[in-house]
Amino acid sequence: MPIATIAELAGVSRPTVSKVLNGRSGISAHTRQRVEALLREHGYRWPPPATTPSIEVAFHEMLGSIAIEILRGIDEVASARDCTVGFTDIRQHVAVGLPWIEPMLRRRPIAVIAVSSIVTVEHSERLADSGIPLVAIDPVGDPAPTPAVSSDNWNGARAATRHLLDLGHRRIGLVTGPVRDLAARARVEGFRAALDDAGIPFDAILERHGVFTFDDGLHLGLQLLTLPQRPTAIVCGDDLQALGVYEAARQAGLRIPDDLSVVGFDDISQAAWAAPPLTTVRQQFARMGATAARLALALADGERLTQDRHELDTTLIVRGSTSTPPAGPRSSLPRPPLR
Repeated sequence: MPIATIAELAGVSRPTVSKVLNGRSGISAHTRQRVEALLREHGYRWPPPATTPSIEVAFHEMLGSIAIEILRGIDEVASARDCTVGFTDIRQHVAVGLPWIEPMLRRRPIAVIAVSSIVTVEHSERLADSGIPLVAIDPVGDPAPTPAVSSDNWNGARAATRHLLDLGHRRIGLVTGPVRDLAARARVEGFRAALDDAGIPFDAILERHGVFTFDDGLHLGLQLLTLPQRPTAIVCGDDLQALGVYEAARQAGLRIPDDLSVVGFDDISQAAWAAPPLTTVRQQFARMGATAARLALALADGERLTQDRHELDTTLIVRGSTSTPPAGPRSSLPRPPLR
């Protein structure tokens, strides 16, 4: 059906319909929904997919080195199926007021993988209406009913905290991410579980929440290190926060690990280059991408998934940023088995 007819039925101009089709801003949500409903009602067909099938990946505020690892895993699986891989930075669309999903619908991928983004029921339904399955990697919020792949954040944080307890630390600080973030919440719970296992009371004054950035690690780290009774060790929600804590320690005149032990999470390449090299929890980013790609392709083939949630193991990588606390003996606490 011509765009002019859709415009007449919707009571809008042809440029407005064109804006809806092209995912442009400057249109109210009500108008956009009315035009989209008419397009679907009258059998409007978006452009067919390219000759070569593709998987689209949507990232949101993710460190480039991590995104590359995830894309590498996706590409390995996609290439075996003769699929190409495209990607979108959701942040760039949000910054200019554009919805990120419309351009993807126009490109007609066979599947979409959303990484570290808020996956909503609306996103899933919009894609499902076009026959495009959606899989989430490390979703920020509850991804239901979207299949999701993430790391075992709870056990990762528990292992990191247990490592510090075994070294003899008892006053351990925590710098982590937003409360709404599923991964951040799981890491906080794993941290507290390790303390509880060891019979160490949780001290709320030693916990700080921010975002997963160097600047927040610096800011929140300084808050902890200037307390009257500062921590002897800090567990961080990610490696960028940990590197920020490194700088906070430098500004406070403290040496790592002699005066302060630090543990990160992720094992980005900079972790091994830090001075001293950072003890951290390694996530399997390439495997996360590969797992998500296999799920996405299975859904695209019309298969029923036997499992909607996949949690991949993490590994504690011990390097030079952790040691016994100042003048403190090693702990004689028994090590409980990790679940």
